[in-house]
Amino acid sequence: MKAIVNGKIILKDEIIENKVLLYDSKIIAIQDDLEHMQGVELIDADSCYVSPGFTDIHTHGAFGCDAMDEDVNALSTISKGLCQYGVTSFLPTTMSADKKNLQRALDNIRKAASWEPKGAKVLGAHMEGPFINPLRKGAHAEKFIIKAEYELIKDYLDIIKLITIAPEIEGNMDFINDMHRHSHISFSIGHSNATYEEALTAIESGIKSATHLFNAMAGMNHREPGVVGAVLNSDIYCELIADKIHVHPVMFKLLMKVKGSDRIILITDAMRATCMKQGVYDLGGQQVTVKQGSARLADGTLAGSVLRLDEAIRNIIENTELSLPEAIATVTINPAKLIGLYDEIGSLEAGKSADITIFDEKINIKTTIINGKQM
Repeated sequence: MKAIVNGKIILKDEIIENKVLLYDSKIIAIQDDLEHMQGVELIDADSCYVSPGFTDIHTHGAFGCDAMDEDVNALSTISKGLCQYGVTSFLPTTMSADKKNLQRALDNIRKAASWEPKGAKVLGAHMEGPFINPLRKGAHAEKFIIKAEYELIKDYLDIIKLITIAPEIEGNMDFINDMHRHSHISFSIGHSNATYEEALTAIESGIKSATHLFNAMAGMNHREPGVVGAVLNSDIYCELIADKIHVHPVMFKLLMKVKGSDRIILITDAMRATCMKQGVYDLGGQQVTVKQGSARLADGTLAGSVLRLDEAIRNIIENTELSLPEAIATVTINPAKLIGLYDEIGSLEAGKSADITIFDEKINIKTTIINGKQM
């Protein structure tokens, strides 16, 4: 058994001090002291914050590797790297690709999810393509974009946690409705050119979130509210790339006022150049130039990000009026709830995985603990 002492423990609605967090592979309890307890290993938080571990539900890669790489060890490299920045679990995110490469990526993600964690845990897959609208393809290769197809994913229902989809494409709404029997898979509207009415119908039919809100979707106009209008006028979750490049910081504050922090999920949408030097990299078979903090195709289209999740938290705190517990919920509680794993991760409640991140007042990561093991 281990105990974290001298820390500011972040709970759902408050921060508590002068308490002890007990854990082994799972959270045991938060209590006043260690009186009458023997053989407990102490971890001194040194007055830093003690938080649930961060979860990134939308990341393509980092450290020179990508979820679409042929070698499964790419996922190990990503996993080990992410935990340096407080991430304890993530959904490797696929790109639009041919059947062979997409299914190979899903096979690799399944393998990685079974590993004994030596870094951030692989929780499953986020399929960002290929069931999207070519008019809003972003950095996806148009030649691989197709209508939703059950045959493509039927052997991977155990590992897929989240599917981004454009509901306005013929047949895609039927696919969403048919997939209701697989309740553990969540759908997210994204890379979509849907009208307000089409988006609202999809939301009413079970869409639970929006993929990187504002980006690669029909924007909001006072005469045609579009996808953004439907998302803002509903209670579904929405991803936000808070790098101040994909979305202006003023929109962070507006989004919090309209949606509330309990419906925002910070993501990175990171690509393989994250934590690497500037240069030219591959994303989904296309060349991406990384320069001055942004990743772009040759035509200037944004192609993922080089954002880290700890940076996203810092940006959201600096540009909104969120409290620290509210900000932390956007990378802990909210993503866990969306993908149906809040009974296992997302908070420091007894019985949940001992996934813990310790950081200072500037969100500099000091310690990352996964399944009770210090990384």
